[in-house]
Amino acid sequence: MPKESVADSSYAWWRLVAAVLLATIGGIGLWSIVVALPALQAEFGVARADASLPYTLTMLAFMVGGVGMGRLADRFGVVVPVVIGALALGAGYVATAFVSDLRQFGILYALLVGGLGSCAVFGPLVADTSFWFTRRRGIAVALCASGNYFAGAVWPPILQHFIAAHGWRATHVGIGLFCVVTMLPLALALRRRPPVQSAGGNGRATDGLVRLGLSPNALQALLMLAGVACCVAMAMPQVHIVAYCTDLGYGPARGAEMLSLMLGFGVVSRLVSGAITDRVGAPVMLLLGSGLQAVALALFLRFDSLAALYVLSAVFGLFQGGIVPSYAVMVRQFFPSAQAGLRVSLVLSATLAGMGLGGWLSGAIFDATLSYRWAVVNGMGWNLLNLAIAAWIVVRLRGRPAAVAVSP
Repeated sequence: MPKESVADSSYAWWRLVAAVLLATIGGIGLWSIVVALPALQAEFGVARADASLPYTLTMLAFMVGGVGMGRLADRFGVVVPVVIGALALGAGYVATAFVSDLRQFGILYALLVGGLGSCAVFGPLVADTSFWFTRRRGIAVALCASGNYFAGAVWPPILQHFIAAHGWRATHVGIGLFCVVTMLPLALALRRRPPVQSAGGNGRATDGLVRLGLSPNALQALLMLAGVACCVAMAMPQVHIVAYCTDLGYGPARGAEMLSLMLGFGVVSRLVSGAITDRVGAPVMLLLGSGLQAVALALFLRFDSLAALYVLSAVFGLFQGGIVPSYAVMVRQFFPSAQAGLRVSLVLSATLAGMGLGGWLSGAIFDATLSYRWAVVNGMGWNLLNLAIAAWIVVRLRGRPAAVAVSP
């Protein structure tokens, strides 16, 4: 194997740069619909929960599509799903610009943008990145997983400007063309297959599972449940902050700025949490992140002034950003390398399914109560479930000593 392809090498870091750029561009599918939500609701004359439904469908399609893309990455390498994703994003955004009702919009957006597009540059890229790092795996995975947060920090103000100036339809056409033109060349940087590793291999994976007392599929299901729970809680501020600011009379532009601020600080959080993960381990980082998110979410019950919401957006992003990357690192810790693409995609797709469920639940609760207060309370309940799972994993691992490692 060429010297420059060794894990933790300079090539690995340049490859990570390309992966982050792809995730940032392709991650637009997770956030453009949030910014466009008020415009869609106004044009199609629907309730808040109905306007939130395309987002929910997109996240569910993302979950299913992410599994398929993970399998493709395991078998053919990460370039194949990335190219499919770029073409699907182009087709999806252009197609949705010509729909006549919200149902058509929801189906096209979910299938093309979510189920074939953005999902291709999330789980598969995170799993691929984990193969190229050993000593700095935590921060490398966190940086790659920050791609969708970079997207959330960069895209909302840009999209809000173009939607206000040219309408959401013309903006969607522009997004589709931009994704194809930029993502296909970047995919070429990922052509080299990852080095063969035993990191997270059969010996250590088996030992970790034995210490937890779980079968591989049981642990997978538990991590997916944790992913759903944390992101139902996460969804209320992230999915509804633009609509919330509109309801309070601050306007959608202020909400888009808060979303950008929230996700910008989320990037900082993910990078810091990645460094912490390399020191204390992913289970402890998950427990810490879940507890901090619960605190930040509770603050939304108390404050709703314009200045306070800007501060809370930053605090929420700073507190919760380390949660999602922890799942990917745990998968690489407890499961064989050959299953990385599928299993990482499964658990990360579950987090997006949680975002979709949480987005719809928050909209439905708002429609029933004409307030987001109970939506926040609902999110806190789901957060407690995530916190309990994280605490159980940490206690279980610390309560049982590690077995002597067995060479593969």
